[in-house]
Amino acid sequence: MFKAPSDPIKRWFPVILWFSFIFSMSTGTFSADNTASVVKPVLTFFFPWLRPDQVDVIHFMIRKGAHVFEYFVLGLLFLRAFRGSSPGVWKWRWPLFAITGVALWALGDEYHQSFVATRTASITDVGIDTAGGVLAQCLAAFRHRWRLHRSP
Repeated sequence: MFKAPSDPIKRWFPVILWFSFIFSMSTGTFSADNTASVVKPVLTFFFPWLRPDQVDVIHFMIRKGAHVFEYFVLGLLFLRAFRGSSPGVWKWRWPLFAITGVALWALGDEYHQSFVATRTASITDVGIDTAGGVLAQCLAAFRHRWRLHRSP
């Protein structure tokens, strides 16, 4: 999937950068009201036949999809960091550590949102975020097994 560098700083720096990205997405700037002011007019412009309740559902799905995407990427970055420079090797503790890291960061992110006036902390979002990390580990495991079966 990707070759992780042996230097711990090079392995963990992308994780820290992505932490910063997720943290910035948890600010009031990306609250549901603020994203709705952009997403809803765009949806209405491109799909004028949609009813307001349908636009609301699509906006909701886009927001939850963003959660999955953010934590999918975090899961891959965690796996890369835990894996180190072990190409061709798979240890099940790496994805377990990655999922644990994703879940802990998701909990912390929701805790942070509880202090942001325009955001709402939700245990459901922790589950959605963690599902993104689990999905990343499943994809990585599938790819690893596929590469093993392909090589002579």
